[in-house]
Amino acid sequence: MLSPNDKKLQKLDPFYRPSLTKQKTSAEIISEARNALRTVRTQRPFTPQEDQRKLFGPASSRTPENRPPSSFSLHASSFESSDSRPISGARLSPLELKPKAPAFPTTEEDPCLSFPKPPVDPAKIRRISSARARLFRAASQGALLPDRTLLPAERKKTAESRETVRMGGSLMQINGIHVTESKAIGLVESPPLQLTEGGGFSDVKEQGLFEGAATSPSHLRSGGDQAKRRSRASLCPNSSDLSRLETRAVSKADSHDKDMEMEVDDVFWNTRIVPILHKLEKDENIEMMCAACTQLHHALEEGHMLGNKFKRRSILLKTLYKLVDVGSDPLSLKLAKIILALKVSRKNLLNVCKLIFKISRNEKNDSLIQNDSILESLLEVLRREDLQTNTEAFLYCMGAIKFISGNSGFLNEMVSKGAVEILMNLIKQINENTKKYSTYLPNSGHLLVQMTAALRNLVDSPLARSKLLSVGALAQLCTVMEQYMSDKDVCTNIARIFSKLTTYHDCCVALANCPRCYALFLNLINKYQKKQDLVVRIVFILGNLTAKNNQAREQFFKEEGSIPTLLSLFRTFYKLDVHPKRRVGEGDEQSKAQEPQVQVEDVLIKLTRVLANLAIHPGIGPVMATNPYIVGLLLATLEYRSIDDCEELVINTTVTINNLSYYQVKNSVIQNKKLHIAELLLKLLMSNNMDGLLEAVRVFGNLSQDHDVCDFIVEKNVHKFMIALLDAGHQDICFSACGVLLNLTVDKDKRVILKEGGGIKKLVECLRDFGPTDWQLACLVCKTLWNFSENMTNASSCFGDEDANTLLVLLSSFLDEELALDGSFDQDLKNYHRLHWETEFKPVAQQLLNRIQTHHTFLEPLPIPSF
Repeated sequence: MLSPNDKKLQKLDPFYRPSLTKQKTSAEIISEARNALRTVRTQRPFTPQEDQRKLFGPASSRTPENRPPSSFSLHASSFESSDSRPISGARLSPLELKPKAPAFPTTEEDPCLSFPKPPVDPAKIRRISSARARLFRAASQGALLPDRTLLPAERKKTAESRETVRMGGSLMQINGIHVTESKAIGLVESPPLQLTEGGGFSDVKEQGLFEGAATSPSHLRSGGDQAKRRSRASLCPNSSDLSRLETRAVSKADSHDKDMEMEVDDVFWNTRIVPILHKLEKDENIEMMCAACTQLHHALEEGHMLGNKFKRRSILLKTLYKLVDVGSDPLSLKLAKIILALKVSRKNLLNVCKLIFKISRNEKNDSLIQNDSILESLLEVLRREDLQTNTEAFLYCMGAIKFISGNSGFLNEMVSKGAVEILMNLIKQINENTKKYSTYLPNSGHLLVQMTAALRNLVDSPLARSKLLSVGALAQLCTVMEQYMSDKDVCTNIARIFSKLTTYHDCCVALANCPRCYALFLNLINKYQKKQDLVVRIVFILGNLTAKNNQAREQFFKEEGSIPTLLSLFRTFYKLDVHPKRRVGEGDEQSKAQEPQVQVEDVLIKLTRVLANLAIHPGIGPVMATNPYIVGLLLATLEYRSIDDCEELVINTTVTINNLSYYQVKNSVIQNKKLHIAELLLKLLMSNNMDGLLEAVRVFGNLSQDHDVCDFIVEKNVHKFMIALLDAGHQDICFSACGVLLNLTVDKDKRVILKEGGGIKKLVECLRDFGPTDWQLACLVCKTLWNFSENMTNASSCFGDEDANTLLVLLSSFLDEELALDGSFDQDLKNYHRLHWETEFKPVAQQLLNRIQTHHTFLEPLPIPSF
């Protein structure tokens, strides 16, 4: 039964507004509990954590031969010695040979000639400033550049002085660098070293570090006598001559700058980098080697030698690659971080990503990854490198990120470093490429499995969910599902993402706004009908979308084949549930055999929830009530399943039948099978499950509007059970039981049953106990008593003296607005109570009070005199 006010409260706006989730008020909670048509809640499908970290888990649809390996060997020989960028296929045209410009007189000799100065290049200034900064840092440690160009003899003498080691107190000087004695222990063991092309070390020859320094610019010279100078003085150079001179001046300045920068780099390399590399090659202590790697990274960063422009980069990389064979995870992570910072490409990028992936497979290394900030390096690879040319490297890079995202300690860091935006940008690139070229990128499916698995972990973060909504992620993920529908692993991961997101109202809004989502989900159900892990999540998502939104219910129902698809899925899993392939055994075998059965039940639970939600729509419910296949499957479920076997499935099925039984329409299958349904509900009434009992009583509340069902209730003594439930102390159970009794009292012949089992007294007690806090229940009690007392001539004979007097007192006090609404409730609940008190309770209670007062006397009978 649904009151006019319930109908008004029933109308919900299309989804909640996409604002922050708001906690339900007390009034909303009570109202939902009282709705004749109700949604069903259920748990999100459980996803067990994988025992081992692999690219593809044990449930993957990919066969081992059709997927990249998770285990592989990696050695120094795996890396390429040359890591230059690919050579361009374009051939440059040769420069034209032009004669040298003639020499011009100096400005001192020829006042007419004034050469323009080249403009100052800001980039050049920054480069020189950077080089000088490194020079000054080296100089502060003792390595000073000479302030003039040295003669060969002086250079030799200087080189010899640098070979000496001066020890005095705790200060030592090595190669011109002043260091403390404790820091110099590992540096004085060998003479100054330089790194060879093969990645090894050799002694520095007797040559100056600054050999090849730029010389001062040569002066322009003039020839000829005074007469020739006077004759040329009358001539000025033309514009082309000036341009050539300007170009020559700029070129010479650039050459001078580059020479100076190279000198500074040489000093920094030999004094700061080479000793560390030598220590890495000689040391066998892993902890010391890790510390040296950290020192090396800082030194390279300080010297602006990271990236792919450093001239000794290939020599440095060779040394680092050799150290991979040490086989230490902490050391390999340090090496990988430096190698990535040197912007390697092609095969070397793939191998370093594989190296990190291999290390990240062990959960014990998560702390190492976090301490070394490896995550930031991996995200930089995804942000910087080209997707199409590095899909395999991206695959292992994403595999490592996926493993890291499974650790909740990384979530906030990943989100704050832009992981959500980076992953969604890659997904967008894949979607656009697939749409543009109508073909998949190599390994794109494998890559999407890793990215969607990482996103599935990230959505546990509220900030990640907010970012996903802001970048339109749900629409992009729907596009991926459409384009990769044949890839079950990709679709399952995205379904897991949606099943998490749609438990939040704002995410439901975003997904419902994707116009193709319902057709997409139906296609997936049809394609993977027997794949439980995928379809159970799709159906769960549909249940979330249709839980609170009439518009979503209507859109899904109007999709072609929506109900037939759900029914086909229902039949498939119903057969699996009734006829399981494996019989239950004993011990451990029994638990293993039950696992598939539980999964089958889970699909049926989610399916009945969708049907219950759809039936709430006033235009869909009546149509469903006339569908024999829907009702037939629901009744078959109640026939073979008991609430002790599968509580949630039986309760969801009963709720769906309750929603369908609400509609009193022609050709209703529910109405045609009402007595059979009543028989099935008797099992629930006899159970000890209060939730199941409550749902059964609610269905009886709808069915008892029919005369035949009322006869069945009296014949089976169900009315006595309803009267007994008035003592349950549970407001919702009392409310539903009172509704059945109200329907029974419509028939004059059945009103007398209220006196059986103290029915009148229990109704009065319900009014007394729950009236001030539940005016809807109080209204039902008054309506039932009103029907019962229709032909009353005397209140005492009808209700009994005690109950009649109690009713007079209760009704009088409850109709006093100040007394009735003077409860300690919040303002929202006060408004809710006032609404139902004024519109439902007050009109009926006032009429009942008037009737009792009219047929009641307060005169006591005189005692019989004795003679």
